[in-house]
Amino acid sequence: MTHLRFPLKNDTSRKIIHIDMDAFFASVEERDNPELAKYPLVIARHPKDTKGRGVVTTANYIARQYGIHSAMSAKKAYELCPQAKFIPGDYQKYRAISQQIRAIFLRYTDVIEPVSIDEAYLDVTENKLHAKSAMKVARLIQEAIWRELHLTCSAGVSYNKFLAKLASDYQKPCGMTVITPDEAVAFLRRLPIEKFHGVGKKTIPKMHELGIFTGDDLYQCSEMDLIHHFGKMGYSLYRKVRGIHLSPVQVHRERKSIGKEHTFAEVLTTEEQALSQLRQLAASVERNAERLQKHGQTVVLKLRYQDYTTITKRTTLEHPFYQKETIFSLASLMFEELFQAGEGIRLLGITLTNLENRNFEPIVLPLWPNEKTQH
Repeated sequence: MTHLRFPLKNDTSRKIIHIDMDAFFASVEERDNPELAKYPLVIARHPKDTKGRGVVTTANYIARQYGIHSAMSAKKAYELCPQAKFIPGDYQKYRAISQQIRAIFLRYTDVIEPVSIDEAYLDVTENKLHAKSAMKVARLIQEAIWRELHLTCSAGVSYNKFLAKLASDYQKPCGMTVITPDEAVAFLRRLPIEKFHGVGKKTIPKMHELGIFTGDDLYQCSEMDLIHHFGKMGYSLYRKVRGIHLSPVQVHRERKSIGKEHTFAEVLTTEEQALSQLRQLAASVERNAERLQKHGQTVVLKLRYQDYTTITKRTTLEHPFYQKETIFSLASLMFEELFQAGEGIRLLGITLTNLENRNFEPIVLPLWPNEKTQH
């Protein structure tokens, strides 16, 4: 059988910067209280104050040396490093600083795609300095953020978003990595497969089963084989490992939310009843996020009392998530802060927001009619 091959098209004309703040929430706390910089610092409520519940939002680089990372349970973080300092975090403050960072970006370009509270893509192909060097623009942004906000960030510079994202993570903290068109494929072939932005935790074991441990192993795979084993993601990875990713910087990024709320015919009167309902709501949000292939960084809790007083509270993590365990943990902690014993609860709601697309998990597609899947 003859396979028709179309030449792969690449666009190396763009100049893209990915800016990623270094341990953003923890760095803000260290800036405002320099004494904290001496210690392992965890942004989370202390597990002793939450009956062992709670999730790590982020941790400074000292804490990370103990194996602590975002989305880990606060209890596990405490077990790994009992001497760590735990701080609940001030999300209003972090959001305000994020806006200040965005204002700095706008001095250089209007083509900005915020990915989360602490990272963004910038297209500086045409920029307000009329600078030909994207590296110069990235350096000026790093210097401005440090000079004005006393915070550090890492920058990745390349001709597409995929490479710029990889580059910003290559020399953290406070680093800059530039990947030129000539260097892209060699850079990608050297990387462990785990470093490919877009390869999720569930995908890695499947990759290893197929003998794919590095970018070079991925490069050796045929497009048909990758599509067969990984579906749409295989089609994308075949191109990405060749330095091809044509998605533009999206100025008007959609910021939709996934939520579920329930009004109770009989008001809830106990904490146990409310937590049971929150667990069900979290599971519903996870199912919808799974269906929509989305994950988010912020959980919003909505609580309405019997007298129709309505309160909302939100918590943001450093990295996106969609799992019901994380959603419930964050929602239950917020609930405990808001709950007033003796006040009947008429409505509860959970919303996941600050959304972005999840990577497609591997699916097996028969390539030809009547083809049987090989296991």
